[in-house]
Amino acid sequence: MVQVSFTSNLERHLSCPLVEAAGDTVEAVLDHVFEDNPRLRSYLLDDQGHLRKHVNIFINGKMLADRTCLSDGLGPDDKVFVIQALSGG
Repeated sequence: MVQVSFTSNLERHLSCPLVEAAGDTVEAVLDHVFEDNPRLRSYLLDDQGHLRKHVNIFINGKMLADRTCLSDGLGPDDKVFVIQALSGG
C-alpha cells in the first residue's frame, strides 16, 4: 500500500493523519483517502478535480508531474507527501 502523509500545517484546518491507501495512480490513492476524509477533497482539489494551486504533492521526494489528472503512477512501496504552500508577509 502507498503511504500518504500530509504536512502538519494542514492539521490546522482538518484532521489528516498518515494513512496507507491502495491505488496505482495518485488519483486512485487520493480517492481512497477521501473515502475516509471527504472534507480533504475540496481542500486539495478544485471543482474540476485538479490539484489546487496552493497544494503540491511529492512522490518519493519528486514533485508530481501531472497536476491536472493526477495520473502519475505509483507502486506499493511509494510514499506520497502532500503539502500546502504558505504565503504571507
